[in-house]
Amino acid sequence: MPLGSHEAHELNELLLSCTNSIQCMALFLNQARDPELKNMIARHYAVHVQDYNMKVEFANSAYSPDTLNVPNLQMNAGMPAPAPGYTPMQPQVQLQQLDDRSIATSYLLTLKRAGREYAWSAFECSTPQLRSFLEDAFRMCSHQSFEVWDYMARKGQYPVVMASSQAVNAMQQIYQPVPEHNPAHLYGTM
Repeated sequence: MPLGSHEAHELNELLLSCTNSIQCMALFLNQARDPELKNMIARHYAVHVQDYNMKVEFANSAYSPDTLNVPNLQMNAGMPAPAPGYTPMQPQVQLQQLDDRSIATSYLLTLKRAGREYAWSAFECSTPQLRSFLEDAFRMCSHQSFEVWDYMARKGQYPVVMASSQAVNAMQQIYQPVPEHNPAHLYGTM
């Protein structure tokens, strides 16, 4: 079954984006100094190459025999503790090499953007296998971006600010649960 014109257009944009992501990741691997950051990007790299190759298969035959290897989501029980202080940052207008914070920031923003693109493309997709792949690719970006965010938060590179008790209390007062009854019982049908 051939792809619809909108699916082909979306796939082309996703291939361009993925080409950019892989090239940036290769650069990041060469420039990262922190072993934890470098290892994280190296672990993620293979899935991005698989993701790209699967998109090429879809572009060539509207089909891929593979299933994307979505990494498990590694979440701790709670949010990382707020850092005792944050290192100020400012865009550099002349540089020869990225520092680890710039690499992590760029990679995080790339994953977030790609995730939004995958989600939007999935909503517009009518080819079942391609839609399933796009949903998996969104989950890949979601899981990986959380890992990068967690790394940055622990390093004091991304602010962690807890909601005020006033904000939480206001929500708790406003929103109440809906009883989960069978809708047929609510309207007297069955």
